Amino acid sequence: MQKCWNSKFPNPKREGLDVFEVLESVIEWNSFVSSVEEAQELARPVDYDYLDLLKKRFYSLRKYTPTLLRVLEFHSTKSNESLLQAVGIIREMNDSGKRRVPVEAPIDFVSNRWKKHLYEDDGTTINRHYYEMAVLTELREHVRAGDISIVGSRQYRDFEEYLFSEDNWNQSKESTRLSVSLSFEEYMIERTKSLHERLKWLSVNWDKLDGVSLKEGKLSISRLEKDVPEEAKKFSASLYQMLPRIKLTDLLMDVAQITGFHEQFTHASNNRKPDKEEGIIIMAALLGMGMNIGLSKMAEATPGLTYKQLANVAQWRMHEDAMNKAQAVLVNFHHKLELSSYWGDGTTSSSDGMRMQLGVASLHADANPHYGTGKGTTIYRFTSDQYSSYYTKIIHTNSRDAIHVLDGLLHHETDLNIEEHFTDTAGYTDQIFGLTHLLGFKFAPRIRDLSDSKLFTVDKASEYPKLESILRGQINKKVIKENYEDVLRLAHSIREGTVSASLIMGKLGSYSRQNSLATALREMGRIEKTIFILNYLSSESLRRKIQKGLNKGEAMNGLARAIFFGKQGELRERTLQHQLQRTSALNILINAISVWNTLHLTKAVAHQKSVGDFNEDLLHHTSPLGWEHINLLGEYHFNSEKVVSVDSLRSLNLS
Repeated sequence: MQKCWNSKFPNPKREGLDVFEVLESVIEWNSFVSSVEEAQELARPVDYDYLDLLKKRFYSLRKYTPTLLRVLEFHSTKSNESLLQAVGIIREMNDSGKRRVPVEAPIDFVSNRWKKHLYEDDGTTINRHYYEMAVLTELREHVRAGDISIVGSRQYRDFEEYLFSEDNWNQSKESTRLSVSLSFEEYMIERTKSLHERLKWLSVNWDKLDGVSLKEGKLSISRLEKDVPEEAKKFSASLYQMLPRIKLTDLLMDVAQITGFHEQFTHASNNRKPDKEEGIIIMAALLGMGMNIGLSKMAEATPGLTYKQLANVAQWRMHEDAMNKAQAVLVNFHHKLELSSYWGDGTTSSSDGMRMQLGVASLHADANPHYGTGKGTTIYRFTSDQYSSYYTKIIHTNSRDAIHVLDGLLHHETDLNIEEHFTDTAGYTDQIFGLTHLLGFKFAPRIRDLSDSKLFTVDKASEYPKLESILRGQINKKVIKENYEDVLRLAHSIREGTVSASLIMGKLGSYSRQNSLATALREMGRIEKTIFILNYLSSESLRRKIQKGLNKGEAMNGLARAIFFGKQGELRERTLQHQLQRTSALNILINAISVWNTLHLTKAVAHQKSVGDFNEDLLHHTSPLGWEHINLLGEYHFNSEKVVSVDSLRSLNLS
């Protein structure tokens, strides 16, 4: 900039020139003064309130607000009566054409920021524009907070309507399947004892812990060393070398004949099972959607099939219920295979989101700077400890994973009995800790910023002097006691399917004014979170188990991306229904590969045993998610003549 100044104008300071003369040589003096005055008018003070500008925008709002207030009916708790009275006054003014706000109009709900603008210069007359905008602003906040409901709305209905009624709850609570006592006193005694025991144990054994340190009130845990034997990779590679190379079409047909999963694609209108020809069309449609190449491209690549046939099957047979049942058949079959037991017993699982770019405009598309530019959505997948994908759903990229955890744990249709679940940091909140305990699940997230985690006690932190620096809060027993019955009713409603966990937790989490129920659930969750973190610090084996479970989910995402290669890995469906259909097809392909690989790995293991030099412990470190031997590309032929069963698997490659 200095060079630019020197090249065009003299430098008054350096050259000793008169500043005013130099200035007048650049701009006429009166123009300069006018520019300064104009700049002063445009400049706003630091404490400037932009509500001053809203008055000019009032008439833009007037295009919509009369219709909105006339069409929608609002209900509220008694504490919000004055706000609804104000809504009624504005509605009446709109209908009658009156311009003056009545002197008796309620203003107690108006925030201090709005009150500065509420009155005209005389100090008594209410400004119609600002009053109406203040009412609408408060109405929006109360609707978001759940304090005010909209009659007939699914998303903003009365919170009580989501839950079991108090009468139904009182009749059914003795037989509830919750994992805690119905008595607050018994619950509090049991959880206090459990928390106290963990705190006492850690206080005594703190110096004996490996890899855990506490400096200046900050916790730190050293990174876990790999515990996978070096020979495990070589062993796994030797098994996969024996697997026959196969086209994905043939693999899918093999698994269909062995498991019969395709029979679940019954017709939506008459419930008829698919015949032989329709079975082939279903396989082709699954590949077209699951590989993201689309049905039209699939028809071009598959001799003898047309787009019309594929589209018809996709519409009438590949509905959500059929997809879920087909997936359950594959997961259940895989669960019973002997080799699967080396990877887990089907009682633990993990969930993780896989971000997908959206190549089209969609109501369900979100932008998130964390994932780069462009809008996208997230496939949230649940992976069992046996490497099966047992539940999946589409969620908004900006939605916190945690609110969707219970949907997968409660509503999958498989035989898996999940008892413990792992997530990463985005998969937990205090309230989810509380709900998972109430519903009988062990919840074990990998908490990234453990040093910043807040631990709580029921009693005083001074009772545990060695841990006092990390015990930063005390549980509010009073709010738990006051809301205990309602918290149990909420958990029971989720367990029985009256409301989905993601819907109700999304509402609780979005309330700008946290209601007492949400606060009580948060306090209960803080007890469970503290117990979990204490266990996490105490047990390296728990930390390893969580890490191992999450690694399985990441491996599943790797296979998913390899399969979902079409259209550069972008989703191109506009509706949530079609996005879910495509991701469900992807999930079926993943599980089919897992089943096929497990069957043939079992055969390879038997061969290895027969030739000797076999270390059975290494089987725990293998996985059925390899795909190098599977041809995902090319022309697609479906051979229905070849008969395959568990007893007539393809020959191993022993050369």
